[in-house]
Amino acid sequence: MSSPLTTAQLDTLREQGFVVARDFVPDAQRDGLLALARAQLDQAVAPVEYEADLAYPGAPASRQAEGGGTVRRLLDAYARDPLFAAWATDAAVAASLHRYFGQGAVLSRAHHNCVMTKHPRFGSLTGWHRDIRYWSFDREDLVSTWLALGEETAHNGGLWLVPGSHTMTLAADRFDAAQFLREDLPDNAALIATAVSPELAPGDVLFFHCRTLHAAGRNQSDRVKFSVVHTYHAVDTHPVPGTRSAGKPEVPLDSP
Repeated sequence: MSSPLTTAQLDTLREQGFVVARDFVPDAQRDGLLALARAQLDQAVAPVEYEADLAYPGAPASRQAEGGGTVRRLLDAYARDPLFAAWATDAAVAASLHRYFGQGAVLSRAHHNCVMTKHPRFGSLTGWHRDIRYWSFDREDLVSTWLALGEETAHNGGLWLVPGSHTMTLAADRFDAAQFLREDLPDNAALIATAVSPELAPGDVLFFHCRTLHAAGRNQSDRVKFSVVHTYHAVDTHPVPGTRSAGKPEVPLDSP
């Protein structure tokens, strides 16, 4: 049984914009999720997102190019299998978020809600951004969980994050048209220089705020990296009607 985040961890999440919960997921549950993810990746079980479709730096030029069949994400993890649904609604996650929000939490199925797969050679890098850039909610206070199903380091494409960036007000011209932070600007370069890349062991969970600046490099190892990612908000936060954020039914978590 997993234990919820401690008071100290919740304080770190609020102050830093992210926190790592070590050994958050029991080995048997983690191993079951990894085996399922591998099997579904091998069969490219729909719905999936391909690297070539996003055209991020390092991705294959098209579906027809070498590596064009490389999957980036297994989408809608919650609906894929009861094992994924159980993790998405895990009691320790629910208790942690209840304490963070001060009220019940809700799983968004419209954002993240996926198995992230980062492949050697054809896995792309992701520039500096805030997740809220393409989300539409009446409050910008959402938290995501990033479950490492294997080791995650800077070498195999692990996340980099800028501490405290979730509270920063950054002018619009510091971002490009796609809302990625412009790395050519001196002020942005200085900000990026403060980033850290926490190493995650299998079963560790990174909790991070939707406004925290983060990025990820390419996978320079010889193995696919698997992570399960979900996003949550408080019950009094709502997606804007008619937007992508309101595109799938949400799942209230059981209150502790």
